[in-house]
Parts: sequence; C-alpha cells; structure tokens
Amino acid sequence: MKIDLTGKVALVTGGSRGIGKAVATALAGAGADVVITYRASADEAAAVVEKIVASGRRGKAVLADAGDFAPASALVESVTGEFSRLDILVNNAGITRDGLLMRMGEQDWDAVIASNLKSVFNYTKAAVKPMMGQRSGKIINISSIAGVIGNAGQANYSASKAGMIGFTKSMARELGSRNIQVNAIAPGFIDTDMTAALSEEQRKKLEQNIPLKRTGKAEEIAGVACFLASPAADYITGQVVCVDGGMVM
Repeated sequence: MKIDLTGKVALVTGGSRGIGKAVATALAGAGADVVITYRASADEAAAVVEKIVASGRRGKAVLADAGDFAPASALVESVTGEFSRLDILVNNAGITRDGLLMRMGEQDWDAVIASNLKSVFNYTKAAVKPMMGQRSGKIINISSIAGVIGNAGQANYSASKAGMIGFTKSMARELGSRNIQVNAIAPGFIDTDMTAALSEEQRKKLEQNIPLKRTGKAEEIAGVACFLASPAADYITGQVVCVDGGMVM
C-alpha cells in the first residue's frame, strides 16, 4: 500500500535524531511538508531538513524545549501561519534519567515528566485549535512498551509513557466528533543512541527476550506512524500499537 500525504503539513517534536528523525523523513517521503523541533544539535536538525527538502518537500527546524508551554503555542501558530494548516502532529520529544527509585532525585523525575508528558499536553493543546477548524487531523504519540508493562529503574520514564497512553485515549474520545484521530505507538527496543550504549552481552541477553530475536529499526516505527497519519487509518483512534518484536505479547 502506497501512502500519499501530498498537501499535508506535519510537526514532529524531537525530530533531529532517532525515531523522530526517521518519522520526519518518512512523512516527507510520503509527500508531507515537515517542521521538526530540536533541543540540542542544530547540525543534526539541519541535516534532517536537508533530507526533507531532498524529498521535494518544504522543511524547517525550530529550536524548542518541548516541555515549555508558551513556546509550543507560539510554534504551532507560526507553523499554521507559514504553511496555512497543520494536519499531523507527532509527539516524539523525550529524555531518560534512569535510576532505581531510592536513588532517583526529584529533578530526575520532574525533567522526564516535563519533557515526555507535559510536552504532549503543550503541543496537543496548541495543535487541536487549527485541526478543529479544519475538522481533520492526526495526532500520534510516541510512547513505549515501558508505559505498557513498566521497567525496573525507569519509574519516571515508564510513568511518563503510561501517562501518554491515558492522554491518547482521553483525547481520542474528546476529539473524535471533530474527525481528529489520536493514537499512540509503543516502541520496544529500537536501534537508537540509547541502545547503542549497550554492551554486546547486554544486547544478546535482551534479544533472547524478544520473540523476533532482534532489536527494531527506527524506520519500522516511522512506517507505522506514516500509516496512522494516512487516510487508511481514518477509522482508527484511541489505539496503542506496540512495535516491539512481540515483547508485550
């Protein structure tokens, strides 16, 4: 099935690397104009914009802290002002501050909740206004299997990702009558900077617990995101799609 997003405008938070980068470039490859936010590396963000433009689409990168409410609202306004609409929002921005609860500081908790969960509130609240006016929109929240089954040493991260799932279902109920579909993707262990830090022994042990016996690729998450952003998913809302090689199963 060929996905055609020609004429659509997408905003991907945390789109300079990893899953966000893969999603942004895949959406552009399917025909969408794409704006990404980034927090650290301007060079990485610029490289993503180059790929978007190479696909024949318009691209833009904006430095933004996703956990900050006012800039999120301003950014969505600027996107709709420049591109005239907003059809797809992918809430992907996130961080980890892992540690057992007894060693976890309050700042570690607050930082993860702000970046991973409050950011979803910030951008969704801003994006809903133009989408309601259009009477159409796709909101895709990048959660995690840690939000479905939990993970020792990641109480803050798991809580933030579980919160995203609850938020997804609530928004699906609130916005369904306006023809706005809201879904979540729960990736398993994906080859990103986070998994690159694993030792060979750790990786082998991890893969033993995955029915498909391998970690996933960011592009495999991007493919699901493109499907959920497309007209083929118009009757899908409030769902959590686990892309995890069968781990949650």
